[in-house]
Formats: sequence, C-alpha cells, structure tokens
Amino acid sequence: MAVPKRRHSHARKNKRRSQKKIITPGYVECPKCHSPKLPHRICPNCGTYNNRLVVPPKEEKEKG
Repeated sequence: MAVPKRRHSHARKNKRRSQKKIITPGYVECPKCHSPKLPHRICPNCGTYNNRLVVPPKEEKEKG
C-alpha cells in the first residue's frame, strides 16, 4: 500500500482545505408569487413549478 514519504507542510494542507467551504445557495424569484425559492424546486409558498400547479398550497391555520 502506498504511504507518503514525507509529511505535507501546513501551507499545502491549508491550501487544500481552503476549497472546502459552505456556499450559500442562489435563490431565484418565483414567477407566480414572486417569493424567493431554490432553483429547479417547487415553490413552497404557492406550490407551482414551471408555471403549473404541482402541489396544492398549504392553508394557514387559524388561531382560536
């Protein structure tokens, strides 16, 4: 089994780890209700995808 002959320096290790970061997802505007949503996903607010109703929207529960 291959084993490294020498250890990696701190700089080399940190350069490799610099690419492992959390990237915030890009949001797009829903064409129907104009709320922010993730691209290529059903809108959680109105339940549409590609200008078609896919999932009926959730009804808000009334207080009381």
